[in-house]
Amino acid sequence: MSKTVLILCTGNSCRSQMAEVLINHDLGPGVRAISAGTRPQPKVADGAIAALQQGGMSTDGLYPKDVDAVMNEAIDLVVTVCDNAKESCPIFPRPIPSIHMPFHDPHGEPLESFIKVRDEIRAKLIPELKQRFGV
Repeated sequence: MSKTVLILCTGNSCRSQMAEVLINHDLGPGVRAISAGTRPQPKVADGAIAALQQGGMSTDGLYPKDVDAVMNEAIDLVVTVCDNAKESCPIFPRPIPSIHMPFHDPHGEPLESFIKVRDEIRAKLIPELKQRFGV
């Protein structure tokens, strides 16, 4: 039975989107990731798309979503990847375990910053989820 992880950020345009794609790429189908933001931006950052594509991952269909859009999903774990999302993390209809794993926000920085954050997410978050869910 697969586990569903919600990656929560403020804008849902950089870190949470990269984490969603990395988890689905590296841990699917045992772990399914979705992402959302407490204040979603109009679009996913170009640098995030470029960093994922450079890593050989599909970015089809990525768009920022409001956390309200995923409230009724059967979520097994919430991961907040920015301090602001941790502070304003919504109250879900049922108790859901959560972990806070902040990553640098590369928004507005060169592509190298996005690649560095992508690699940090892969190095820190993927092993944590593997251990937690035994995948």
